[in-house]
Amino acid sequence: MQYETLGKSGVVVSRLCLGTMMFGAQGNPDHDDSVRIIHTAFDAGINFVDSADVYSYGESEEILGKALKGRRDDIVVATKLHHPMSDEVLNQRGSSRSWIPRACEDSLRRLGTDYIDLYQVHRPDPLTDIDDTLGALSDLVHQGKVRMIGCCTFPPSDIVDAWHVAERRGHVHFSSNQPPYSLFVRGIEREVLPVCRRLGMGVISWSPLNSGWLTGRMRRGVEAPSSPRMAIPMNRARDETESGFGQPRLPYPAMLIDDSFPPFARKFDAVEELLTLSAESGISMIDLALGFVLAHPALTSAIIGPRTMDQLTTQLGGTDTPLPADVLDRLDAIVPPGTDVLPGEGGYQLREFTEASRRRR
Repeated sequence: MQYETLGKSGVVVSRLCLGTMMFGAQGNPDHDDSVRIIHTAFDAGINFVDSADVYSYGESEEILGKALKGRRDDIVVATKLHHPMSDEVLNQRGSSRSWIPRACEDSLRRLGTDYIDLYQVHRPDPLTDIDDTLGALSDLVHQGKVRMIGCCTFPPSDIVDAWHVAERRGHVHFSSNQPPYSLFVRGIEREVLPVCRRLGMGVISWSPLNSGWLTGRMRRGVEAPSSPRMAIPMNRARDETESGFGQPRLPYPAMLIDDSFPPFARKFDAVEELLTLSAESGISMIDLALGFVLAHPALTSAIIGPRTMDQLTTQLGGTDTPLPADVLDRLDAIVPPGTDVLPGEGGYQLREFTEASRRRR
């Protein structure tokens, strides 16, 4: 396992981060099996784990808490807040000063710990002033309940705005950003990654396998394997575009094997080219995908999100061998730098461009 410092925090983390979204009712409901998977990752050298309160509505954090017993001091624990934790209580969501302290206490209880190493805002909150968000998070740092704070899937303008507000108001700065990044989702190479480098922020990428597309299992004319990651919405009865709290999930299950939608057709074509490259280079599709992400100088860690032990073991070698320059060049030829193959998969869309009413203000 290889390690890297998280931005300018001085905290050293493994280049593979264990994501826990698939532990609990949303993925693997077997707590004992999930704990075994987590322990196997720790034994392999992973010292960085990422969760969120909304993953199976707290169950993922509870499972992680069980796995951390006796090993807490060795692991850098990251979790997140923001998405609704109740369909009935309106203020159990977002990034407000009223919700952040309670959300933190709830996560601490579920994790069975008295501090969180990295506490992240899961998405930008257009309804809350970033000054209030940073102020509440800074209070948690000063109280010793949180060691570092971070953001997740923030556009570059919000990252810079948060940095300036923290500088001006004396708040704690974000130490990291967690955007989606993969060979099929390269839009963040244009601004997000350069901005994070300039500000000294670590970058923890989610979905480096693009929800399974970069494993080689998704092919034209082949029935797509079932995946809880695609079939189960993160939040219950909530239209994210109406609420302003996030972005809509793409209707993957119905479209995975339908290449009449041009961006999906491009994905199918790219998968075939990648399979050819994999065979010619002797590098597995998974190692190509992980190696590509980790080759970017702004990247600290790539989050792997296994549901089973087999899925974990096939991804653990992702940092073993850096990709040769000629292989990286061929990957650039398949998907040009700065390109999102499927529009909207970059994790955010500026609301001024997706809501007509905002364009006319």
